Amino acid sequence: MIQNNLNKDLERKIDLYVNGKLSAEEIDDLWAELIQDDYYLDYLKSVANLKAIIEDNRGSEAKAIANQARKYAGYVAAAAVVIIIGVLGVVNYSAVTTSPVSPLAEIGLDIVRSDVGVSKNVTNETVKEAIKLAANGKTFEAKKLLSDALEAEKSPSVIAELSLTLGSIQYNLGEYNDAVLSFEKVTAQTDINNTTLEKGYWLLGNAYFQLDELQKAQDAFQKAYDMDGQYSRISKSYINALASINK
Repeated sequence: MIQNNLNKDLERKIDLYVNGKLSAEEIDDLWAELIQDDYYLDYLKSVANLKAIIEDNRGSEAKAIANQARKYAGYVAAAAVVIIIGVLGVVNYSAVTTSPVSPLAEIGLDIVRSDVGVSKNVTNETVKEAIKLAANGKTFEAKKLLSDALEAEKSPSVIAELSLTLGSIQYNLGEYNDAVLSFEKVTAQTDINNTTLEKGYWLLGNAYFQLDELQKAQDAFQKAYDMDGQYSRISKSYINALASINK
């Protein structure tokens, strides 16, 4: 489930898109890339949210992004479409909150095909099965499968991967306290790769944010930023925004 998605060119195109500087053809090409990458879908959500706050133009931003999501809904997996539509959840949430940024509306799972296929980046069989169960609405079974596996697992890297998936499912169900515990389990592991650890801190920050524990959220985002990886740029935006609230 963990992958290195660092792509500065794609980040630049997302920034241009949100600021209305891409042609129709370039937008089509961009969405063709985005529907295959959960990290950059999350990145788009955050960038769109920040721009909406700054320009106080939430309605038009949401409408434009919704139109693009609907355009691609015909050939993206149903679960993946939900991830794309999650962009709207972030933008709309910002319309009613007093915070200058908002937590992720939903965490994407690695589902990429219309038959609820799991991304080739997922190699753990338990994680694969849990993702399929969750995509089919069997979230209780998915959580139990992951929880049972965690009880018997000893490998830090596998514990981290299982916990990331469990926490993501819990987060999407609104079980934010449980998600915090799962993501904390990720960040407590030793001898895991930096990409996994950084993602754990990024998602932990969002879970704390959902619980309005803003100082803890800021601390988690800071740890993600300090790792100087794929979530660094987005984390910095959240750190700056939360710093003004936590004064």
